[in-house]
Amino acid sequence: MSDIILEMRNITKLFPGVRALSDVSFQVKRGEIHCLVGENGAGKSTLMKVLSGVYPHGTYEGEIIYNGKEQQFKKISESEKEGISIIYQELALFPELSIYENVFFGHELVDRGIINWNKTITESQSILKRVGLDVNPSVKVKTLGVGSQQLVEIAKALSKNAKLLILDEPTAALNEIESENLLNLLRELKKQGVTSIMICHKLKEVVEIADTVTVLRDGTTVATMLDVQTKKLSEREIIRHMVGREIENIYPHREDVKIGDVVMSVDNWSVFNPLSNRLLLDQVSFNVRKGEIVGLAGLMGAGRTELAMSLFGNGLGHKILSGELTLNGKSGRFKTQHEAIENGLAYVTEDRKGNGLFLIQDVKYNISIANLKQLTEGIVINENEEVLVTEQFRESVNIKTPSIEQKVGNLSGGNQQKVSLAKWLYVRPDVLILDEPTRGIDVGAKFEIYSLMNELVAQGMSIIMISSELLEVLGMSDRIYVLAEGVITGEVMAADATEESIMTMATRTEEGLGNG
Repeated sequence: MSDIILEMRNITKLFPGVRALSDVSFQVKRGEIHCLVGENGAGKSTLMKVLSGVYPHGTYEGEIIYNGKEQQFKKISESEKEGISIIYQELALFPELSIYENVFFGHELVDRGIINWNKTITESQSILKRVGLDVNPSVKVKTLGVGSQQLVEIAKALSKNAKLLILDEPTAALNEIESENLLNLLRELKKQGVTSIMICHKLKEVVEIADTVTVLRDGTTVATMLDVQTKKLSEREIIRHMVGREIENIYPHREDVKIGDVVMSVDNWSVFNPLSNRLLLDQVSFNVRKGEIVGLAGLMGAGRTELAMSLFGNGLGHKILSGELTLNGKSGRFKTQHEAIENGLAYVTEDRKGNGLFLIQDVKYNISIANLKQLTEGIVINENEEVLVTEQFRESVNIKTPSIEQKVGNLSGGNQQKVSLAKWLYVRPDVLILDEPTRGIDVGAKFEIYSLMNELVAQGMSIIMISSELLEVLGMSDRIYVLAEGVITGEVMAADATEESIMTMATRTEEGLGNG
């Protein structure tokens, strides 16, 4: 049997007005972990969708050779039948169904036309053990954390006898402990003969896990690096291939940092979730100064997003039990997001596709929607002014799009994030909350967003940045607060912090430690 399990030859894929892939060739060895990297819009996900049959044969040029045979997949079920399984960044699970129902959904274990539930549960237990998930397969998926749900997705793939596993940003929504567990699982599956292709923007993980790295740029293959673990490939070398230039410091330095007086303070903020009957935040106190980037660190479930949303008009329906918010000298609580915006607070959500943007609308609509009153004369929108404003943000934020009439759903993740930022910058906030601002975007786009953040605080804006990436928190913040189980367990100047010290605080919940 050949050492090569997959070869994609001269793949070209066109969309209206866009050449997404241009003569791409890609080769994967049997039993390896092959990382596919590149900037957003480089063509990584498109290439994998061609492979899996999402883009059927006939809609692209080129050949797919899998296990020594040319394949012409017209739908996903055909590639799955051959042992190819793809897991997307947005998980495709049914939250109200049990784990075992999800694992075997669409390929149920049937005896004489009737689903054999006992066999389904037994088989699910065996597969869950294989992926290292120690839970009852009868529990509903919605009760699991994101990391465990990711393992259910992999179990689902293995239940279809997957021999080639494709993972699109599998650790994007995971904390560092969950990410490490997933990487260890891929190593274990490799020992069991499963080949993995992983699309990943976290270069630290790439150099840690990959046997081979292929870099795409602008829809073409620019480099393939073999024997990565032996040759000790550096992140810097990958970045150079990805962006076509050197980036000396991924976290750009700020010159002449001028931090002013406190512009926003939060005192004894406690939030309760009536649905889960759980206290989410317990007497949280912190402040933000003019021209400062304040990092909010913590493990998943620590309460960071809940804090942001409760400050920004309580959008999650949680009950604020106590606490006072003071912004620009005015104290109170915002009952609606509109009230928060009116008072100088804006929030860029971590879920740009679900809650941050209207994907079926164009760039112009998405940027202008948060501040239409500035464009309205009576009840009529000044369309000329709307175009002018949108074009200004397109240039200043460097949104790469053929036109401001382009639907946002057709943009890369990095450019979607820039649209989401531009939308909230247009309301001219005094304090901007950025929730996971670089999740799922490439190193080049990250650098641009970091540079923009530095420009904004230099102009006097204040930023609260929530991030699960410790290096990002350390690299971009002036000051850091750490949350653990709804309690602030520490406050530290970024210059004095380390990954170890932040993680130590993130795993401590001593009552009142560092709070206030």
